[in-house]
Amino acid sequence: MAERRPSVWIRIIIPLVLVATWLGVSAVGGPYFGRIEEVSEVDLTAFLPKSAEATQVSKKLGEFVSNDTLAAVVVYEAESGDKLSSAQSAEIEKVRETIASANGVEGELSPTLVSDDGKAAFIVAQASTEVGLKEVVGEIRATISEDTIEGAKGFVTGPAGFAADLNVAFAGIDGILLLTALSVVLVILIVVYRSVLLPIIVLMTSIFALSAGILLVFTLAKAGLVELNGQVQGILFILVIGAATDYSLLYVSRYREALYSNALRWNATKEAFKGALEPILASGGTVIVGLLCLLLSDLASNKALGPVGAIGIAMAMLSALTFLPAVLLLTGRKAFWPVVPRATPEARRIHETKSQRSVWHKVGEIVRLHPRPIWIVTVIALGCAALFAPQLKADGVPQDQLIVGYSEAREGQKVLGRHFPDGSGSPAQVIVKETEMSAAVAAADKVKGVESVSVVATGTDSKMLPVGEYALEIQTAIRQQIEARASGSPVPIETLVAQANPFKDAKPVVRNGEVLLQLTLTADPNSNEAKDIIRQVRQDVQSKSPSAIVGGVTAAQLDTTTASIRDRAIIIPVVLVAITIILAILLRAIVAPILLLMTTVLSFASSIGVSALLFNHIWGFPGADPSVLLYGFVFLVALGIDYNIFLMTRVREESLKVGTSAGVIKGLVVTGGVITSAGVVLAATFAALAVIPILFLLQLAFIVAFGVLLDTLIVRSLLVPALIKDIGPSVWWPSGLKK
Repeated sequence: MAERRPSVWIRIIIPLVLVATWLGVSAVGGPYFGRIEEVSEVDLTAFLPKSAEATQVSKKLGEFVSNDTLAAVVVYEAESGDKLSSAQSAEIEKVRETIASANGVEGELSPTLVSDDGKAAFIVAQASTEVGLKEVVGEIRATISEDTIEGAKGFVTGPAGFAADLNVAFAGIDGILLLTALSVVLVILIVVYRSVLLPIIVLMTSIFALSAGILLVFTLAKAGLVELNGQVQGILFILVIGAATDYSLLYVSRYREALYSNALRWNATKEAFKGALEPILASGGTVIVGLLCLLLSDLASNKALGPVGAIGIAMAMLSALTFLPAVLLLTGRKAFWPVVPRATPEARRIHETKSQRSVWHKVGEIVRLHPRPIWIVTVIALGCAALFAPQLKADGVPQDQLIVGYSEAREGQKVLGRHFPDGSGSPAQVIVKETEMSAAVAAADKVKGVESVSVVATGTDSKMLPVGEYALEIQTAIRQQIEARASGSPVPIETLVAQANPFKDAKPVVRNGEVLLQLTLTADPNSNEAKDIIRQVRQDVQSKSPSAIVGGVTAAQLDTTTASIRDRAIIIPVVLVAITIILAILLRAIVAPILLLMTTVLSFASSIGVSALLFNHIWGFPGADPSVLLYGFVFLVALGIDYNIFLMTRVREESLKVGTSAGVIKGLVVTGGVITSAGVVLAATFAALAVIPILFLLQLAFIVAFGVLLDTLIVRSLLVPALIKDIGPSVWWPSGLKK
């Protein structure tokens, strides 16, 4: 009986409406690609838990000093190695006056502070975060570059300098990253399909999904419902492009297969949609659940990735299940030109002959003949790689090491460290009750690594009043200078010292019964040594002054690392449980899901082991952020399960027809090409993150890209099929398919 042609509404009108809808969404959402940075945060404390000390200090800071600024430290060093000359010092003062009038520089600049060795000097300016740190610091750097001082070199460092460098590093996300990812995907699709039109259709599916995702994310971030930073933004781009392409590859594979057995495009569409719907929904659902587990995080940046990434994956699924089927229904077999699938006996015979000669048919035959040796050898090899996983130093990275390549702020910090206490310009901040100030100062003075202690005050040029041992040092220095110049004076030396004291009229600023202390550390504020000092300050100061809370740049980094390690311990087990439940529901079994999860975890551990070896011994990275391990786990486990879902849903389908032993080989052969292509696409898109010169993204790019390739080429191709083949129907227990 001839196949029945559906109505015009089904064949043409509804597909056209779907295509037009997605075109409209893309037209509206497209412009937001360049605007998403408008709702991105740069302040570390914006992502900390509300309970973190650094967060509490940040909230109260505005009562004492401007809370809408960050310190930009302008430091000059004599290039000759000699002391700065009087002429150079005069030129530095002129630059100081120019910087003071720069757009976005708020309040008074600090006095020019000269190092004890006389070889360097620095000025602290307050850069407005509302104007934009990249813009303000950029103008200060332009001033230094234009007003050159012969024989001296200037840098802009400090918290504002590092934040500006990070902003510049992330600036490529909107353009370079997106263009790189899309270009790589297009090349892979052309190689996979050897078609003119099909790669463009699949790429449009990804672009439309990303446009819809960005539109939703921008709207939510603008309303304050989600937090966003450059890191989350970059991952969103890559995740949507990779996932949408993967789902498209699966659907196109089922559609092409259906075209060989159905003369009518509508019937082929129904068959392909039915075959692709369950694995795409299960795959996307698994990733969404994994991402939403990040909502358990203490860090707002991790929490942000949960809903943001989930929105992106949802749009990828929606685009692959609506736009793509609609376009392929309209274009039909023409989309595959010049290799057109036709529903004729001759075309089917040629297609089957090519399949039998394919690499995956040969792989399937090897697995069929030697399942046990294959899975044993594979497990041993992966296990050996996994043994190196504990060597990954994922306990935090100094802020000055976050940028890969040149960073002016990093170079400036080195200059500061050579001539001043390393913590100059980036002090730790302690808020304490006025009644406990003396006890807190005395305790802070005794901490090894605290160079000086001051209190925010009124009536001083620098707005800071030295206290404790630091005040005694200044008083001693003043007395020594007075005595050297006033010998024989009829005025008592104590009177002269009191008159010369620039802080004699200063009084601490008191807000709600509290004062703000600033501690200059001897260590680089971005270093692990500085974090250790902050730990000791908290312990010693709070033992004498229970009301004290400690914040600042170093404290924010310390609290971020602590929260990240806590998140890792909680979220990873939850993800494992959630994914196991999803697999059990999908496969109607218990044994198979546990096996799949074990192989995916082994693959993840192997990826981390290889990464540790390369990071530590080949590339010499200074360490890794704790979130790298957490993100790597979420992506690799969720995405690794994706490929097992693609494989096992087809294996189950074939097992219902021909039994488990033959079904697993058939499933491996027919899904081999599409899953491998999907893995290569996803690995390539994540590898594109490496074009952004941020250490976190570079490390995440390698871990996920390598792990995905390991999953698709080894775990899904050899380990899982061999295990299922060796165990047999028992993998489906307790479902009826076991029989």
